[in-house]
Amino acid sequence: MNALMTFFKNRKIRKQLKSLLHSARTLRASREDILKEGDLRELTLCIDSAAAAYKSGDAETMEREGTKLDECISAVFPPEPYAAIRENFDVLVVAIGVAMAFRAYFYQPFKIPTGSMQPTLYGIHSEPAIPENRTLLDRQPLKFFKWLVTGDSFTVVKAKAAGTVKISPHCDKPGYIAVVIGGVPHYIPSDVAGQNPNTFEHMLYNGLQDGDTVRKGDVLWCGIIHSGDFVFVNRWIWNFRHPRRGDVMVFLTTGINNLTQGTHYIKRMMGLPGETLQIKPPYLYADGKRIDGPGRITQIAMKQSPRENAPAYAGFNPAPFSKRCHPQGLDSEDATITLTPTQFYAMGDNSFNSYDSRYWGPVPEENLLGPATFVYWPFTSPRAGFIH
Repeated sequence: MNALMTFFKNRKIRKQLKSLLHSARTLRASREDILKEGDLRELTLCIDSAAAAYKSGDAETMEREGTKLDECISAVFPPEPYAAIRENFDVLVVAIGVAMAFRAYFYQPFKIPTGSMQPTLYGIHSEPAIPENRTLLDRQPLKFFKWLVTGDSFTVVKAKAAGTVKISPHCDKPGYIAVVIGGVPHYIPSDVAGQNPNTFEHMLYNGLQDGDTVRKGDVLWCGIIHSGDFVFVNRWIWNFRHPRRGDVMVFLTTGINNLTQGTHYIKRMMGLPGETLQIKPPYLYADGKRIDGPGRITQIAMKQSPRENAPAYAGFNPAPFSKRCHPQGLDSEDATITLTPTQFYAMGDNSFNSYDSRYWGPVPEENLLGPATFVYWPFTSPRAGFIH
């Protein structure tokens, strides 16, 4: 009996250490460009020690090294201010949904991280402002309640250290870029960044660019951050009907080459199993026939606006050849791709700014999660309601 209990205890410890190692390696890979050299070295040593303990299979060693690794992660990646409030917001919204007769176990909340589905759905975006324009509602504690209702947050990003500016367009916070000064990252919405057309250096549209020197307390960026749309994903509907062209689908990236593994993407389902697809701007073709619907697909192809005062769609367009990473990427009017019986094709509504199947290929059927059906937050968003 004792041997059996020891067996299951060792198995549990081994499973926990494996999960912790996966998390630590993922964090290191996503943040190594903004970590201090000493922190990166310490984290790597802890990961190596834990990995060696995992291979040894000794329960006491695995438990000891797992504790050290967990403490190292907490030291290197301390929690952000208000993180608990923001993380618990999804739980609050689900509870409200239950009270409104939504059955929470049939629906999964999902946040739109980027602008690939604009103007149908919006990710994190911003508009410039100056600190003097802040009102009483833009200061705590009222600032939080304003964000809770509207999703808008007046934000002033000041340098936490003095030093040389290094802009990193890729970071672990979707919708943001990292401005690193003295080893300290400062997160700013990605839509305020670009490249200097003369030097090709990364820069902010307010003029701040790689190599600039700033003092502690200098304002790096000031503006209003508009939170991305939060949607409900219908987890059960595809158990009763097949996925349809035009569904706004959420899928898992695991197993799809050239995508960050273990996360979720949201795109519009444009190609069905067995079809041969081709793009002749502004239209998409399936098996040689132009796709004219349903719903939003017609508006996208006709370059119409989805609602009053919203930007117009840009039609369907091939992906730039230079960025293609799939052998059958749709990068020209002559390019085609034929889907297998278990593949679907995903495209963003924002054709010129969407990293989708045109670049990295089809989505396997087993990766499909469900269609996004309803924008539930921000409450004042013009997109709130059912998704089309």
